[in-house]
Amino acid sequence: MNFGRRLSLSFLLGLILFGAAAKAQDSKNPDLTNPGGYMTAISNARGDMDTKYMQYVSYAAHGRRARKAEKLRQEVLDKITDSRYKTTDLPLYKGDNSLRQAAITYIQVTYNVFSEDYKKIVNIEELAEQSVDEMQVYLLLQDKVNEKLNEAYNDLNKAMKDFAAKYNVNLVEQASKLEDKLATADKLDKHINMVYISFFKCNWEDNQMVKAMNDKKLNDMEQARSALSSYAVEGLKGLDTVKPFDGDASLIAVCKKALLWYQKTADKDVPKLTDFYVKQEEFDKIKKNFDAKGSDRTQADVDAYNKAVSDLNTSVKGFNQTNNLVNTGRTQTLNDWTNTEKSFADQHMPHYR
Repeated sequence: MNFGRRLSLSFLLGLILFGAAAKAQDSKNPDLTNPGGYMTAISNARGDMDTKYMQYVSYAAHGRRARKAEKLRQEVLDKITDSRYKTTDLPLYKGDNSLRQAAITYIQVTYNVFSEDYKKIVNIEELAEQSVDEMQVYLLLQDKVNEKLNEAYNDLNKAMKDFAAKYNVNLVEQASKLEDKLATADKLDKHINMVYISFFKCNWEDNQMVKAMNDKKLNDMEQARSALSSYAVEGLKGLDTVKPFDGDASLIAVCKKALLWYQKTADKDVPKLTDFYVKQEEFDKIKKNFDAKGSDRTQADVDAYNKAVSDLNTSVKGFNQTNNLVNTGRTQTLNDWTNTEKSFADQHMPHYR
């Protein structure tokens, strides 16, 4: 059973409010001849872009897949373009283009990420669910994108501080509600991804094991069972190093519960299922030999065959009981994870419109 992974592109954009100590600025109509007002205008030019992006972050944080967010991504791109035009239309400050150019560069990096890097993420989204390696590449790509944007913003932030120092602006910095939400989304993504990868590894290997069982490929089934057990042990050890998110350990707890179930299934239940297939193969050989003897069968042959039939019937009952137990546990485990992750995201990342 495969299921979609929530998109996690929650890089931190900044809305830092700047003011000049010598003269209060009108944030809506700043004085461009005053350095504090000019800085406010540079920030204002990105207002709609950051707001629309926050809507996208909220949408993604609540489990929406990348392909389903295409319309909203295009809206973000449109707002980024508008912000670039607004910034470009601003005049130089007394011939100084350093701050305006830094803002334009940051906006362009953001645009490139949404139009190019994001496209790569959309393209590999389905592929990511096909193997553990691909999922790790998928999550790593998202991390790299976040790093790229954070680096670009840090460059812009430095340019702002350099500009303020050059023109004797006393900066008053305060995080806006929007910035707080973006920071929360960034931390939330990191936490969920750290927990999720342990769950995904076990879930993916469990799927491989089920497929092998359905195809009656015992070697493949055993390989998947062994890998599942190893992933469960590895994941449980790793989860011990993950700290609760703002005091909330619910996601860690449900993942640990899932991994313990996967471990028990791999170590205790699956060997019983495998044993049945081995016995079934042995019975098929006995039956083939029995049928081949025809009228030459002895009473001993008949007795041996009847015993084999009785043993197989007993094994069938045990197999069905164990298989039903495992299937019920699997469904419950997946439901618990899905419901907990959703409620976790809803609690810590409010919807933003």
